[in-house]
Amino acid sequence: MDMDAFFAAVEEKRHPDLRGKPVVIGGSGDPTKRGVVSTASYEARKYGIHSAMPLRTAYKLCPHAVFLPVDYDEYARVSSLIKAILKETSPIMEDVGIDEAFLDISETQEPSEYIAREIKEKIRSQTGLSCSIGIASNKLLAKIASDLQKPDGLTILSDGDLEDRIWPLPVRRLWGVGPKTEAYLKSVAIQTIGDLAKTPLDTLVDHFGSSYGTYLHDAAQGIDDAPLITHWEPKSSSRETTFQEDTDDWQEIARCLAKLVAESVDDIKDRGYQGRQVTVKIRFSDFETHTRATTLKEPTDNRERIRKAAFFCLGRFELKKKVRLVGVRIGLTK
Repeated sequence: MDMDAFFAAVEEKRHPDLRGKPVVIGGSGDPTKRGVVSTASYEARKYGIHSAMPLRTAYKLCPHAVFLPVDYDEYARVSSLIKAILKETSPIMEDVGIDEAFLDISETQEPSEYIAREIKEKIRSQTGLSCSIGIASNKLLAKIASDLQKPDGLTILSDGDLEDRIWPLPVRRLWGVGPKTEAYLKSVAIQTIGDLAKTPLDTLVDHFGSSYGTYLHDAAQGIDDAPLITHWEPKSSSRETTFQEDTDDWQEIARCLAKLVAESVDDIKDRGYQGRQVTVKIRFSDFETHTRATTLKEPTDNRERIRKAAFFCLGRFELKKKVRLVGVRIGLTK
């Protein structure tokens, strides 16, 4: 189950006058300032706007779009309603994000299409929002299926659909194929998932190594044995901030780092964790990025101890260039 343009859809529900307009959600909502697109409505996507795009770029593509700030608390509230609906359908659920989840319905008596339509109707009646659902024999194919008829789609893939419905798709549709892998595959004349499926395993291993080459080979064949992960322990808590203007003011950098540490420590306390490894990230004005890390003698959720560790890391950077971004990550333990 994948919600359709979730953040933008929530805003359109709250503000009906936005419907039919290009809406871009990201950062502070000011496209003249630094920030990235979190979600764009389908009307905005027609102009080439997509998630992770700089807000300034989105503004150049569509200056008449409505730009709004991220209201994460509201999106999380609506998400909790949706996830409750899903858990009523099946207790075997993998939560993979604020607007997405996998359900195992293999032991459910009703036909899969009936279950999907019931989920869609409950979500629509309780939130006023639409979602797209893909049904298949594994997570990989279900994910692909959920994208095939967006928005408000329902796609069922059988094992016999691989050659006709999956192989013609571009390789980028596969999990784990990013822009760099896509570009490399195209350079060796592999454009579609079908092209990839017809490429010998040995060739893929030569190009990508044993692990990733084998994954690409299996994924192109529709093979995915990954189970649903119904519970997972977080490995870290992290925060980062991009300055609106690059800065070499140490006091400003230090204040920002102290604020990020405080937020991260509050987060781990709320979740009942402690931290031991502290890592600070600095991205300079030329986008060169470095990290420095230190490990405490014992786990703690004490803000002052973690702050001192973070500032020890900060002191190990040579701040000879202006700083664009500062971040902190705390490795977690129970």
